[in-house]
Parts: sequence; structure tokens; C-alpha cells
Amino acid sequence: MNEKKSISVPRLAIIAALLVAAIFFLLPAWFAAVNSLKPLKEIQAGNVLGIPSSWTIQPWIEAWAGACSDGSACRGMSRYFINSLVVVIPATLISTAWGCFNGYVLAKWRFRGSDAVLFMLMFGTFVPVALFLFPLSIVFAKLNLSHSLVGLVVVHTLYSVPIALFFRNYFVGFPGELIKAARIDGAGLWIIFYRIVLPTAKPILAVVGIMQFTSIWNDFLFALVLAPSDQQLVTVGLNNLTSVQEDVPHYNTYMAAALIAGLPTLLVYIAAGKYFVRGLVSGAVKG
Repeated sequence: MNEKKSISVPRLAIIAALLVAAIFFLLPAWFAAVNSLKPLKEIQAGNVLGIPSSWTIQPWIEAWAGACSDGSACRGMSRYFINSLVVVIPATLISTAWGCFNGYVLAKWRFRGSDAVLFMLMFGTFVPVALFLFPLSIVFAKLNLSHSLVGLVVVHTLYSVPIALFFRNYFVGFPGELIKAARIDGAGLWIIFYRIVLPTAKPILAVVGIMQFTSIWNDFLFALVLAPSDQQLVTVGLNNLTSVQEDVPHYNTYMAAALIAGLPTLLVYIAAGKYFVRGLVSGAVKG
């Protein structure tokens, strides 16, 4: 007769720890979600963590198109949201594609100074954003980039150069014989990359692309200092919204605005999460 296997104490402890961590991590999201669907009076009455007794989407409408965030026209988060999309989409695509090519070159094409370049990229991963702010503000003023969001796209692309290390570590395991055979057949650097190497890079492209989108969308310092004052991004808009002095703080609107600000990264992960996991499992961030 087969006996039922009992769960060991260490395993129970691990499961319990994971559950506690998950609850702790999800609690702010739950807090924001339920309060964004409540009338303000219900929150003021003390119902903070419970299910709304009266459901409403008015806080979402207000947060998107009516909330005041800068003392001028009250247009909500919509303009900030669109500005962020204008920056994050090209910056993510360009930086990921550029990093992929750089990583391939560092992994498979030896050249004079390649070790020094690799060292500088590794060093660059530890340089904080704040170190770039003052020099970049001067460069922006000299090049007249402070009046357009194009400058932010350039900044995020350049600041993301060290992501080539992820691609380099991935391409190190790519069969060198295929590249040698292609070179013998007359294929050059670009042809080999585009036709032979790039089709195999889908896992690492998914991982780095999601990481880049999330990082650029959530950026605050570059957006605060370098974006034009009339074209601020969603993180700055959210900060401005919650900093506006009001006689009665509209907590439900603030919660809805916070969820709007975080929605794109959540949707990207939901849409491409399986590719992200596959990339991690296949060794996309190895080394």
C-alpha cells in the first residue's frame, strides 16, 4: 500500500516564506486597486483595505483627463502618458538593437582594444544616473536638445550601452564554426549578424527588451532634469499630481493615477512574459 508523502518542515517553511513575500509585495497593488474604485467619502470614512461598498470609475476618469498636476490646465495624466510612450518606444527599440549588435561584436570579433571596451562597459554598469545629470544638462543646453523629447531618447540609448554585456555573454556560446564558414563564403560582419546570429537571439532580445522598457518607463531623474518643462513624462507627472496642494486630498484619484503610470510595464510583461521566462531559462542572462 502506497503511503501519502508528507511535506517536510523545511519545505513548509519555504512555502510559507514565499507566501508572506508574495502578500507583502502585492499588498500595495491591492491597496491602490481597491481605493481607486471607491468614492472619496468611503476612504475618508476609514474603508481603506476592504472591498468598495460603492464601485466607481470616476477616479480613473479624473486621473486620466481631469486631475490638476502643475497649477495650470487640469488635463490629468494623459499628456504625460503619451510623452512617455514617445520616449520609451524608440529608446527601447534602438538601445536593444544596438546592444545586440555590440554584444555580438564583443563576443565573436576580436579587435585591438576589445578587452578595454569590455572593461569600460562593465564599469559603466556601476555608474549611477546622478553622475550624468549635471554634464548632460550642460550638453543639452549647448546642443539645444532641452526643447524636445528627442534628447531623452538619445540619453537613454547612450546610457544603455552597457546592456551589450548581456548579449555578449549570450553570444559567447554561439558556434564559432558557423561564423567562420560564413566568412569563408564571403559574408561580412553585417550579413553574418543579420542572417545567422540575429535569428537565434530571440530569447535575449525578449529579456533585454522588457528590462529596457521597464527601466526607461520608470525613469525619474533623467525625465525630471532633462525633459522640457511642457513635455514631462509620466513619472514626473505622477509626482506633480500627488504634490499639488489641495484642500481635500483625492486619494482615490492618486491611486488611479499610480495604476495608470504602472499599467504599460504590466501589460508588456503580460504580453511577453512567457518569452521573458523562456529567455531566462535558456540562459539569456548567463555569465
